[in-house]
Parts: sequence; structure tokens; C-alpha cells
Amino acid sequence: MSRTVLAIDIGSTKICAIIAEIADDNSIAIIGAGISKAQGLRKGSITNIELASRSIKAALVDAKRISGSDVKTAIVSISGAYTKSLNSNGIVNIQNKEISFKEIERVMQTSLYNANIPNEYDVLHALPYNFKVDDQDYIEDPLGMNASRLEVDTHIITTQKSNLNNLKKAVRGAGVEVENVVLNGYASSIATLNDDEKELGVAIIDMGGNTSNITIHSGNSIRYNDFLGVGSNHVTSDLSMALHTPLNVAESVKLNYGSLLTPSSDLIELPIIGDEHTTHEVSLEVVHNVVFARVEETLMILAQFIENSGLKEKIGAGIVLTGGFSQMEGIRDLAIATFGSIPVRLAKPKEMDGLFDNLRSAEYSSAIGLVMYSASAYTQYEIDVNKRVRHSNEAPVEQSSVNLTNELDIPTPPAQENEEKEKMVTLPSKKDKKSDEAGMFSKFWNWATQLF
Repeated sequence: MSRTVLAIDIGSTKICAIIAEIADDNSIAIIGAGISKAQGLRKGSITNIELASRSIKAALVDAKRISGSDVKTAIVSISGAYTKSLNSNGIVNIQNKEISFKEIERVMQTSLYNANIPNEYDVLHALPYNFKVDDQDYIEDPLGMNASRLEVDTHIITTQKSNLNNLKKAVRGAGVEVENVVLNGYASSIATLNDDEKELGVAIIDMGGNTSNITIHSGNSIRYNDFLGVGSNHVTSDLSMALHTPLNVAESVKLNYGSLLTPSSDLIELPIIGDEHTTHEVSLEVVHNVVFARVEETLMILAQFIENSGLKEKIGAGIVLTGGFSQMEGIRDLAIATFGSIPVRLAKPKEMDGLFDNLRSAEYSSAIGLVMYSASAYTQYEIDVNKRVRHSNEAPVEQSSVNLTNELDIPTPPAQENEEKEKMVTLPSKKDKKSDEAGMFSKFWNWATQLF
């Protein structure tokens, strides 16, 4: 039986709501979409809950009207603006010598428990990038293997609790409950990357209106993510200041003449800030120089991020650029020059049933990725924002979710819970020992009373 899902991509310049039908085989058919201008947001984070709710509701109303369905829960994207990442590891012993989903769940929860996460942060994703069975490294999937010990290395993405709560409040204000939250860079990678790229190692950069999010995949797992608060709107601001023209005119200049290719010496007439009836002539060469300087600087900072990640040697498939900013003419050639001759590809979202023409653009990669995430397109194992261990195979996920929700009511950390359960198994033997001791004491007492 198919299910209806709602995905809301909350960007710094636009909000996109997509409603899709997901069949039993996880095939996707988009049945509705709505797009609105983002208000009450800055760099992808909520700055005014009421305005943000209004923007989200505007996109939702359009999507619901087109699809004819009324969805009450949504999967929502979150900006990398206030996220922090760290790596952790966990080790568990396998008592029955065969690794079941329960053991994988336990080792991942242990790695999360071992992580030093600040109190004001919540876990967004815990993504394993290396399973070790006994002494064997880089196990693709440990499920069903024979072993006495299981280890995992996990990349944990956290976000400020206040940021997460404000996002949920804004979505709730639009009349929808948040079912799950996904990092927008992670969602973009789901929509654009293929399996070969993930296996060889790839860096994906989602270049948006006010932000650029970078995520590095190596061996089918996310190993690094970071955020740069620069996007295409900064090009607009630069043009507005350099050309001394209003922002809306600068935006029009960027869209019509903003190119990174060979500049033209043609002149264009632009109004002046504060006196739009007065115009002045500007050379397109000046426009080119302003745009080129900003884009080059942005790419150079992103190249430094890749250098600092320590994973530059592991991105054999190169770099993938997506997002609205990546559509600027000539950006691929400049990126190849800036990143040091690493292969660069411009990516759009993958094709699917019912994909509207306007959603085929690179700026909707994150929104399409959210829909695909709902159809189990996430990594093989992960812990999501609800502290639930998920598996790309749906059956074990459903079983584990029941257990996990029961465990979540208990304030004891997951690793301790498992230790307690193991102790409980050994309790009968301790009781037996105590009863044996009690029996010996009673025998001694009987002997003593007979003696005296």
C-alpha cells in the first residue's frame, strides 16, 4: 500500500514543499509542489518564527492544492549553519557469536553514548563509516556475520537545540508536525550522487542563496561536513555596491549578465540608488570582474575546507556542484582551476515520476533528496534525529523502532541499558550462589543447636 509524504526544504531564499506518493517498492511519484519566498530566515536559520511559518504555509497551501491531499507530518531540511560534527566509536561483545540487527543497534548507540556532545546540542545524524568485526576492518555490512566483537566508527552531526526547536515551532505554526529532520547537504547528496561516486569518494557542494554546504562521502559514508555563509545573494550585494544600483536591479544584472566567461565591453544603463529616475552607464566588464572576484573567493574558501578535512586524497570521483548558485555560467571551469584540476561535475536532481519541469533545476536538489530519504534512500545504517536506528531494509527498522521508543522513556543511557540487561542474565547464578550460602548457614546452625 502506498503512503503519502510531505518534504519541506527550508532554504535561506526560498521554501519548497513537495508531496509525493511512495509505493511498497519505494518508487516515488511526485503529486504536488509549492514554492514561496523565504521570510524570517537568515543563512537558513529561523530569525522570526511568525514570518517563517507564513512562508512555509504559503508553500504548503500550493502543494496541497495541487496534490489534493492533506498531509499532517513532514520531513524537513535544516541548514548546516549551526551544526557541529565529531567522530566517535563503540565496541560491544557478541554473546551468541552471530551479529544481529540488535547488536548493530547496540554498538551504534554505544558510539553515541561515548561521544562528548555538549548539553546545548542535539544529535541530527549518527552515520557509521567503518564497521570492524573482530580484527577485520571496513566491513560493508556486518549483519549475519560470525564474530565475538563488533566495533564501529561513527560520524556524528549535531545542531543547537534552540535552532532545532525554532525550526519545529515554525513548521508547527504552518499546521504541520515535524516527523524527521535531515541536514540539507545530506539531502542534496542523496538526490545527486550515484553509487560509484560515493564508493570512490566525492565532495558535494550545495551552493545556495546565502549559504554553501559541503559534504564529503568516502566509501558510501559521510565522513565530513561543513558550512560557509556565502551564496549567490552575496554576488547581488557586491554588484549593488559596486554599480551603485538598487538590489533588485543588481539581481536582474546578475541573472542576465552574470557570467564567469570572457567579459564583454558593452555598456548597460542602470538606475542609481536613492534616485531611480537618474541612470548611469556601466561596462559589462565591471560586472564580470565583480562576479568573478566573489565566486573565485567562495571557491577558494571551499577548497580550503576540503584541504582541512584531511580527506582530499580520498575523493577519487572529484567534486559535485549543485544548488542555484552552481548554475552560473562558467562556474565549472573556474572550479576546476580553483580546486587544482580535480574533476568537477554540475548536478541536478535524479529523475522520478511526476517531477515538474521547474523542480528539475539544481536549486531543488535538497528538496528532492528529502523525498528520496523518505523512501529509505539513506545510508545503510544511521541514527536519526529521533534517536532511532534506521536500516535501509525497512523490516528491521520497524521492529527496532518499537524497542527504541520503549527504551527512550528510560533515562538511562543506551550503553548502560545493555550492560544492565547483560547483568540481569547473570543474576540467577548470583541468586543460586546466595541460596547455596544460605543453605550452608542453616546446616551449620542446626549442627550448632544439636551440639549445645
